[in-house]
Amino acid sequence: MPLREILLLGNPQLRVKSTEVKRFNDEYEANLKDLKDTLLDLQKTRKIGRAIAAPQIGWMRNVLFFNSPDRSFVMVNPKILSKSKETIEVWDSCFCFNIAFFIKIERFKEIKVKYLDIKGITKIETFNDDLSELIQHEIDHLNGILATDHLKNSKQIVMRQEWERRFK
Repeated sequence: MPLREILLLGNPQLRVKSTEVKRFNDEYEANLKDLKDTLLDLQKTRKIGRAIAAPQIGWMRNVLFFNSPDRSFVMVNPKILSKSKETIEVWDSCFCFNIAFFIKIERFKEIKVKYLDIKGITKIETFNDDLSELIQHEIDHLNGILATDHLKNSKQIVMRQEWERRFK
């Protein structure tokens, strides 16, 4: 169970656009296992987080892993096909911020995403509300974009302790 270190805000590698997965080979399988193990460990130790993108552990491929008590899935080479006109405001944080602070940003309420599943089978799925926000956050990572890039008002930043006290 190799756990990988999370790249932190300021690391230039987080700003690099990752590349598509073309082969589901041993290297892919090993890195995917590390990605899953890392998220599961972060969820256990930090008691927060539902997903992680491959670039967050320095694996520069278009892969993300989602895990919740209700559902777990891998998205390979995800592409947003459509976005709703309606948006939502959310408090967002990131393992790359060491979950030290949260920022209030705007995301699309609904998105439709085309991706490959863990075995390379094409899927098209619609995500709503908080899951839509989360998938947008993770796909941003694949494109070298961080949640802080969406911040429009510097007064919409709170430390984690304050967020937990006021908004959780």
